[in-house]
Amino acid sequence: MNKIGLPLIALLTAGFATVSIVRSQPRRSSTTPPAPPPVTAFSSTVAAVGLVEAASENIAIGTPLSGLVTSVHAQVGTAVSPGDPLFELDTRSLRAERDSRRAAVASAESRVRTAESVLEDLQDQRHRAEALAQTAVISPEELSRRRFGVHTAEARLAEAGAEVVAARALLAVVETELERSVIRSPIAAEVLQVNVRPGEFAVAGAPPRPLMVLGNLRPLHVRVDVDEHEGWRVKATAAAEARLRGQSTLHAPLKFVRFEPLVVPKRSLTGDATERVDTRVLQVIYEVVSSPGVPLFVGQQLDVFIEAGPGL
Repeated sequence: MNKIGLPLIALLTAGFATVSIVRSQPRRSSTTPPAPPPVTAFSSTVAAVGLVEAASENIAIGTPLSGLVTSVHAQVGTAVSPGDPLFELDTRSLRAERDSRRAAVASAESRVRTAESVLEDLQDQRHRAEALAQTAVISPEELSRRRFGVHTAEARLAEAGAEVVAARALLAVVETELERSVIRSPIAAEVLQVNVRPGEFAVAGAPPRPLMVLGNLRPLHVRVDVDEHEGWRVKATAAAEARLRGQSTLHAPLKFVRFEPLVVPKRSLTGDATERVDTRVLQVIYEVVSSPGVPLFVGQQLDVFIEAGPGL
């Protein structure tokens, strides 16, 4: 009995264990991706990631002066011309200083007119003294005193003139600061982003987030990061196309613009400019050929395919 029972029990135990293991294995059902992966029409290609940007590149607007923002003239989507005001800073203290400097200029100019009158009077006295000296009516000492008086008046007039120049220079400094308090567009562009509101304090320098972002969107450019080990395969004459992520059937042809001569570390795709990976990339700039049916926006990521020639 034991000779038959023990092997039978072992066989049943092994069968139960096998069934349990099979049933415990995860069952994976096939799934369909929400969007088909991008496919290129080129027989030999270099695949890369591109970032849509303005033809002028994205211009981060800051302020040369720190101050309270009193008004914002440009909004997102606004087309601006060179010199158009974007936003203004509080200039009350500068306007008060300008009034003070203008008064200083007027006072200095008044001293010049006074010095000119004194000089004319002393010059007239000197001429009279010189005429009288020929008849020995006045002494040589008196004539010398009149002449030295003229020299002193000329020096005081020159001093007053220098004070006018200095006062006008200080006034020009204040007027320049007033002009710098109005932040203007450097180029003809479109406002892509506004990060400042009236009542906020704008800090001079390079803030972590630009106060405004401008860009010339006609045409759009795509900055393509090509891994350095494939950079040699990219030619300026090669055809290229960009496909939308999530809808790869929508694509736009690209036209070569230039190579960026400096190979740079590849930025991670989290959007944080401080993050890096080990790969270095060659950046290639392409122009988006007009494709009305393809919605493109600055900052959008695209799948880019660049044709590689035969034998490469």
